[in-house]
Amino acid sequence: MKIEDVCRLAPVVPVLIVEELAHAAPLARALSAGGLKALEVTLRTPCALDAIRAMVDAAPDAVVGAGTLMTPADVYAAVEAGARFGVSPGLSNRVLDAAEDAGLPMLPGVATPSEAMAGMERGLTHLKFFPAEANGGAPVLKAWASPLAGVSFCPTGGIGLGNAKDYLGLSNVVCVGGSWVAPAKLMAAGDWAGIETLAAEAAALPV
Repeated sequence: MKIEDVCRLAPVVPVLIVEELAHAAPLARALSAGGLKALEVTLRTPCALDAIRAMVDAAPDAVVGAGTLMTPADVYAAVEAGARFGVSPGLSNRVLDAAEDAGLPMLPGVATPSEAMAGMERGLTHLKFFPAEANGGAPVLKAWASPLAGVSFCPTGGIGLGNAKDYLGLSNVVCVGGSWVAPAKLMAAGDWAGIETLAAEAAALPV
């Protein structure tokens, strides 16, 4: 599976911070049942790698990936845990080299045209625009569409149900990343039905 295949699974890729391992399996099932099939588990908590393992087992129809990959060691650990794609906040050649070595499709983050060009020089056709809202939001990506033709983006950062359509309506946006579909309060309450409802709303967004 290539990263473009992952990006086209649904309009929204949930960006997940799993604080408790017990939440991983029901969270994956709820998001997948709601129609979100690409799940990014960020490596920001001690249980993140075990959460990836649990999600892979709990939701075999989902594609589970790892986010916040900062080092080659992160890449190899994510692959060992069962991650099928990786996401990084920036564009690091060391991380990308490790991902190529490990056979892990990557979605590296960029915030400027120069970084996007660096990604394109490596043959990347899909990049993460991060942090999207802080970097000018949808108008910036719209302005990039012509000079940076040939690359598509998954904007992430500050995106919710209210502004996702602004991004998804752009010709160079294939999906968005967001954490709003799995809010901490609902996870803490074990409200998996509520999360499934949020996922279904996100999955129904027009692309």
